[in-house]
Amino acid sequence: MTAPRPVQETDVTGATVWLTGLPSAGKTTIAYELARTLRERGRAVEVLDGDEIREFLSAGLGFSRADRDTNVQRIGFVAELLARNGVLALVPVIAPFADSREAVRKRHQAGGTAYLEVHVATPVEVCSVRDVKGLYAKQAAGELSGLTGVDDPYEEPESPDLRVESQDQTVRESAAAVLELLTQRGVV
Repeated sequence: MTAPRPVQETDVTGATVWLTGLPSAGKTTIAYELARTLRERGRAVEVLDGDEIREFLSAGLGFSRADRDTNVQRIGFVAELLARNGVLALVPVIAPFADSREAVRKRHQAGGTAYLEVHVATPVEVCSVRDVKGLYAKQAAGELSGLTGVDDPYEEPESPDLRVESQDQTVRESAAAVLELLTQRGVV
C-alpha cells in the first residue's frame, strides 16, 4: 500500500506588493498590518523592510542615485524570488526613482510573477509631522541632506495599481484597501 502523497501548495499564488512613498508615509506600518491579516488567513508572507534590508543585504551602500538603484534592484530580486515560490512579499521601500521601480516590475513580468505597486501618497507636510525616525527634524536643523521628497527627488508613480492616502484613513483601512486589491487581482 502506497502512502498518501503530501498536499502541495502549488495553487498558492505569490506576488510582490511594493509600497512606495515618502519617509514616514506609513508604508511599513501598512505592510505589517496587512501581513498580520494575511498570516491569520494562513498565507505565507514576508515583509522586506527597507531599513532591515539596508542593514543586512545592502550594508555599505550610501544614498547616491547609483546606490539607491542597487538597493532597489537587490530588494526586487529577493522579492521576486519569494513571490515566484508562493510567498506574498510586502516591500515597504521608498524606491524614489520611477526607472528603478520599472526595472523591478519588468523582472517580475519576465518571470511571470505578479507585481503590484502601491503608492502611499501621504503629503510631505504630514510626513514631516509624523517624522517617525526624526529625519525631517534633522534635515530642518541642517544635520541631514538628501532627504527624499525634501532636498532629494521622489518621482511619484504615474499609474500605480493603488494609491493610498494614509492621512485620510486608519492603518487598518489602508491595509484593507491593499487587501482588496490583492483580492481583485486573484492573489488572495
